[in-house]
Amino acid sequence: MYEYMVGTVVDVQPSYLVLQVGGVGYHLLMANPFRLNDRLGQEVKIYLYLNVSQDQLSLFGFPRQDEKSLFLKLINVSGIGPKSALAILANEDHAGLIQAIENEDRQFLQRFPGVGKKTASQIVLDLKGNLQDLTSASFPQSSAEAKEAATNPALEEALLALEALGYSKREVKKVKKALEDQDDQTSDAYIRQGLDMLLHQ
Repeated sequence: MYEYMVGTVVDVQPSYLVLQVGGVGYHLLMANPFRLNDRLGQEVKIYLYLNVSQDQLSLFGFPRQDEKSLFLKLINVSGIGPKSALAILANEDHAGLIQAIENEDRQFLQRFPGVGKKTASQIVLDLKGNLQDLTSASFPQSSAEAKEAATNPALEEALLALEALGYSKREVKKVKKALEDQDDQTSDAYIRQGLDMLLHQ
């Protein structure tokens, strides 16, 4: 129904952003909305997916068309809903995700919140060999080598975002201890490093 919107970013929260289009503010659920923190007050193009459930309509937003395409493939897997797909995409190492699927690396997939052994196997079964249009070259490599932050408002925002993605308070607490020894960074950078730690601990 919707392909994309062009509007002004007016608010960024741990699990969503608000895009103002023609005087209307749209609540868009996103994987790591803090990627657009530096676009506050600026006009951006966001690709959309409208999810219709029994009791509500939800708009999901994506900064890139290829990210939306990967999301659509994920939600077609049995056991993966839109919010679980967002949690998977939030790591932003989409090239690594595609490689894990092609290599049948179920253990890697099970590190995402809400993905157990059965669902990981289903992802491999349904998507292996079906991601040719989303090659590793389609996505930038994640900035796992970037230095991350210590305790400050940006770090606290990032920790809230990790919880919003489905990670437990215990898991997030471990990430916080590791990040507090690093130099200050943006919320986006904290989230990327935190997700990398959670996936490889």
